Amino acid sequence: MVIKKYCMKEFILGQNSDTPPLNLRYAEELHKEQLAVVEDGDGACLVLAGAGSGKTRTITYRVAYLLEQGVLPGNILLLTFTNKAAHEMADRIQNLLGSYPVGMWSGTFHSVANRILRHYADFTDRTRNFSILDQDDAKSLMKACVKEGSRNITGKRFPSAQVVLSLISYQRNASCSLKDAIKKRVPHFSDLEQVFQYISDLYEQKKQQADVVDFDDLLVLWRKLMMDNPVIKDQISGKFKYVFVDEYQDTNSVQADIVSLLSSVHGNILVVGDDAQSIYSFRAANIENILRFPEQHPNTKQFRLTINYRSTPEILALANASIDHNTKQFPKELTAVKKSGDKPALVATTHGIEEAQYLAEQILKLHNSGVPLNEMAVLFRAAFHAQSLEFELTKRNIPYIFRGGMRFFERAHIKDVVSFLRVIFNHKDEAAWIRVLNLQGGIGPATASKIFIQLRQKDSIEEVLSGELKLGSKARVGFQNVKETLQEMLVGSGLPSDMIRTLVAVFYKTYAEAEYTDASDRLDDLEQFAVFAEEYNEARAFLDEVSLAESFGSSRDKTLGDEDRLVLSTIHQAKGLEWRVVCVMGLSEGKFPNQKAVEEDLGIEEERRLFYVAVTRAKEKLFCTYSLTNGHDTMFLGQPSLFLEEVSEILFERIQVKSSPRFAGRSQRQEDDPIIVLDDLGERVPKKAPPSQFLRSIDEL
Repeated sequence: MVIKKYCMKEFILGQNSDTPPLNLRYAEELHKEQLAVVEDGDGACLVLAGAGSGKTRTITYRVAYLLEQGVLPGNILLLTFTNKAAHEMADRIQNLLGSYPVGMWSGTFHSVANRILRHYADFTDRTRNFSILDQDDAKSLMKACVKEGSRNITGKRFPSAQVVLSLISYQRNASCSLKDAIKKRVPHFSDLEQVFQYISDLYEQKKQQADVVDFDDLLVLWRKLMMDNPVIKDQISGKFKYVFVDEYQDTNSVQADIVSLLSSVHGNILVVGDDAQSIYSFRAANIENILRFPEQHPNTKQFRLTINYRSTPEILALANASIDHNTKQFPKELTAVKKSGDKPALVATTHGIEEAQYLAEQILKLHNSGVPLNEMAVLFRAAFHAQSLEFELTKRNIPYIFRGGMRFFERAHIKDVVSFLRVIFNHKDEAAWIRVLNLQGGIGPATASKIFIQLRQKDSIEEVLSGELKLGSKARVGFQNVKETLQEMLVGSGLPSDMIRTLVAVFYKTYAEAEYTDASDRLDDLEQFAVFAEEYNEARAFLDEVSLAESFGSSRDKTLGDEDRLVLSTIHQAKGLEWRVVCVMGLSEGKFPNQKAVEEDLGIEEERRLFYVAVTRAKEKLFCTYSLTNGHDTMFLGQPSLFLEEVSEILFERIQVKSSPRFAGRSQRQEDDPIIVLDDLGERVPKKAPPSQFLRSIDEL
């Protein structure tokens, strides 16, 4: 096969062969583990970089070392997963070298794929001028495909374009069959496999006809280009004589194939990652890529970066002890550079509300002692775990920023449910009616407005539910569904918590599963919302509290920058970040580890890796909290998380608020073990302790 000359001509422009000697003192500026990677990083290399171990510094110095050895910048390729990581890597290299090496390639997998596909467009089914669809563009195109593909489907709500798009994306990135993807992602739609396949084929056809690609295409087409054209594969691999891949544990099967193809000529592939921080299987990331790297690349050199610059020895002791329970891993133990500090605090509370109150108290005390709010973070397994804390922070006027999603009361599904409640107690609430009506099939914004014109003529919600409106056939079906749902909600106790659960059971569960890719998380949110509503015997007071909480958050956002706020974050969103103080909340059985994940093959190991990531975000202080009861199951005495139970108790300093049961569930505790007891305001309650033990007040933590 003949390769057009322009393809490689542009590749070699800008290469600089006159790189001046840098005279870096590697042995003085790097510790022994890092230096080994820098000086002996030829061939296939697997760098197992523990949390906070300076992996970016190591890669930066390895690049500098290669340049000093005469390697051309244009022969080096650095692949990252995020633009943020790419910019950080580029900045580090520029700061070390004084200027960025002209001609060196560095960027995300997708950005590099884009450049290569445009060079070799003649060997793909796109032109050099192809357009890239963003998420909204892809969703719009998929809507057209879904509309055509589902037109003969009756009797059930067809999944939204976003759900179908997510399903097809997962299938492509995991390189699995559509049947397996459906079983993994949307098993409740297993009967629609043939329809999904038709829509997927139609989506690919429309993209090709329009000369556009989505984000997944960039990777899939890059892999296909090299697999189908050995000469091109050898050209690309021959150009990039040294390939670096950051966060290799997060690669999916397509990316792993690309990495192998890139190193097929020279074999110089250095991947950096930490199998203990592989937490993105839901995005099709495959931990087997890093675990099997030595098997797939013969004569692989393995390096371990285990010296941690971030956390105290006490925090690392907990992290090491926890991750040691995983079986599928490269064993390693982090060691600390920092001096000794406090043991992680383990806090048992009676109820989720009490847990939130405790955390708010400690955040205020630490802030008053000089710790900035933005140097503290509260982490959780799922967003809904933080609902009680969000409300408590609002009541105490503590500003916060939520990462990994919107504030609880601002989320679409919460607003949907609130709107149903609002129309029951104020049948003339136009905004609420419009939102409720727009959730129904056959009712769009214009029709919803016309329906409301008739509704506002009614005198009560009872008249609305018993009367008839002048509607078209499709709108009539949708409005009848609304009426039936509202009637079900009005049957029973009239408590807001019962009304929320009824709404979810008779309508919203089916709606969410068809509309959202994260339906299970949203349904968990709604159950937590019902738990929150259990504190109220009257719906009006409940709605007032929700409205006030929502308006408080919105007004604060306009006046505060991120630097003024406490950080609330899911653990997935916290990966790669660090804070002086970290609180990991919701460490209760059934919450963390996530019960659904536990039921999956090796799911418990990924959950444990998630706990490991959470613990290793803390630099100085770590709080692990859990509640023994939660919501309508208050008669059931729960247990602390498996991740707390399976490690030695000596790793923690146990703290218990006064009103909580005495550390229930900790069967291994000895009677004369020290325990710090706090009253409801977080103040220490005097308690006799063994003379050999020194008990500190919470103010000293």
